[in-house]
Formats: sequence, C-alpha cells, structure tokens
Amino acid sequence: MIFMKASLLKNKTILVTGGTGSFGKVFIKYVLDNFQPKAIRVFSRDELKQWEMKALFQDHKQANKLRFFIGDVRDEKRLKRAMQSAQIVIHAAAMKQVPACEYNPIEAINTNINGAINVINAALDEGVERVIALSTDKASEPINLYGATKLCSDKLFIQANNYRGSSDIKFSVVRYGNVMGSRGSVIPLFFKQKENGHLTITDKKMTRFWITLPEAVNFVISSLDLMQGGELFVPKIPSMKMVDLAKAIAPNAKIKIIGIRPGEKIHESLISQSEAHNTSDIGDRYIIKPSHLETWKKSTSKYQLKPVAADFSYTSGDNPEFLTVDKMRKILKDNNFLK
Repeated sequence: MIFMKASLLKNKTILVTGGTGSFGKVFIKYVLDNFQPKAIRVFSRDELKQWEMKALFQDHKQANKLRFFIGDVRDEKRLKRAMQSAQIVIHAAAMKQVPACEYNPIEAINTNINGAINVINAALDEGVERVIALSTDKASEPINLYGATKLCSDKLFIQANNYRGSSDIKFSVVRYGNVMGSRGSVIPLFFKQKENGHLTITDKKMTRFWITLPEAVNFVISSLDLMQGGELFVPKIPSMKMVDLAKAIAPNAKIKIIGIRPGEKIHESLISQSEAHNTSDIGDRYIIKPSHLETWKKSTSKYQLKPVAADFSYTSGDNPEFLTVDKMRKILKDNNFLK
C-alpha cells in the first residue's frame, strides 16, 4: 500500500462530509494520529453523533483541531460556509442502505446525486484543492437505486474536473467493496443472529468483496496522494462466500436460506467488462481512467499504467483472492470482532 507524504496534509484544513459515520471516525483518528493538519471539519446532520464524537476525541493531543458543523449535503449554502478556506474534502455522506433507498427513491436521489452536485459546486466556488468521493461496488453495473445514484455521483465527480477552469482543484473517486463492521453491514447482523443460533443468508452461492475500515482509510489517503484528477481508484481486495463468513462468525449456528432480496446480486462487481478499455493495473490497485476528460494526463511519474485485457472484469465471484474461514476469523479477531 502506498502512503501519503506527511507534508501533503501538514497545515491543511480538511472537511469530511458524513464525518460521524464509520469511515469518518476511523479516517479522522488516523489523520490526527499521523499528520499535522491545521483543522478537520466534521460535517454531518446528527448533533448527538457529533457530541459523542467530540467526547471520543476530547483527550487526543490534537483535539483542538476538530471543528463540528451541523449540516446536510442537500444544503449548498451550508456546504459553502463549511468549505471556506478548506483545501481537502472527503465526501463520505450518502444514503447507503439498499432497502431504504428502494423505498425512498426521491430521498436517495436528493442526498446521493443532488448532494454530490452541491459538494462539487461548493468545492469549485471555495477554491478547494483536492476532493475524493467515496463510492461502492454497487455502482458497477448497478441493479438497485443505491448503486444507480452512486454511479451517477461518480460520473459527476469525474466530469467536475472539466469545470475547474484555471483553478488547480482535482476531483477523484474511490470505489471499494463491503466494509467490515460498518453501520448496517452483515457482520454485526450475523453476530446478533448468532445469539439465537440461526443465521440468515439470501443465497448459498453469494459472494462479496471485503475490506476493513483501516484498509479503506489507508486506501483513501494513499489515493489522495496519487490523484491528478479524474481517476476512479479500485483496490485489490479479497472476496468471500457468505456461507463461509457465517461459519467464521458462528460455526455452530444453523444457516437459513431466505432467498435473494430485491436489488441484490449473487456476486458484486468492482470493474465491469465494459470499463476494461479504460482500466489499468498499477500494482496494489486498478485505475479506471476517465473516458471524456481532456484534462487527464496520459502518463504520470506517480504510477506506471499497465492496461488490462479487453475482456477483463473484477467481480467477487471470480476474484483470484478468496478469504477462507480461518483467515476471516483471524481478521475478525485482529479487528476486535471476535475475542
């Protein structure tokens, strides 16, 4: 994994939308532990979560650098105020639960698409230097509304590089799979179901990509260093069968197959075959180059582009790296899910 130079964040003001979420808390702790930012602004809607987060970091040696902004990405004026004099924006705010997005499509569009537009406009107007937007595997060949809104958001951020005029602002996107232990993920659900001795799985063939929160944070930070604007970064991460995940968490529990849910895939995709012609391998990750972006350079000293095969795709079902039950149990222990 490539890590950002400490100098890139030194004395910088960083804004994190959705900053009280699972990713935001780990990202902010990592930055406070390892860098010397000027300030970190936490932008989110929930005052209770902000109060809890402030208490969590109150004894940190750099706690005085945290700023808390109540606000919603749907509110462009509030975003502009929060972004004043900020140099770096990490856009993590989103409606992420597939069933909630399916049942509330207008709300999902207002947050995930219109919110992305507001972040882009505010960043352009306030002279931000770098913007990284967090995406999801569900944005690749989407079949549910959440994935569709995130695909639209991804394209908005990539294309925003064409609107920057003479400014030096850069927009890029990171796309990764399921984050272990994030709010609403299946791992906390399985641990809860373990108490009753029955775990529910929608299909025994189902697979998913997996990444830990620290890995996701490191990937975002290293992509922030690599970005020149317009790339979509995809990490090389392992897959796992959901039945094996269930065995890793509750080896003695019974598994009940309940049938695939609306908007759910058997296997997830991080890179579709239709994206292969714009995809390059750079070692620990793939880069999907922008297809309609004149400002993107064809070569850079930061990485060597190795184009993938024309029929390449990156899906959780045919991933060359799969987690075994024992490997997952070790990861769960290392990340304090298992004792």
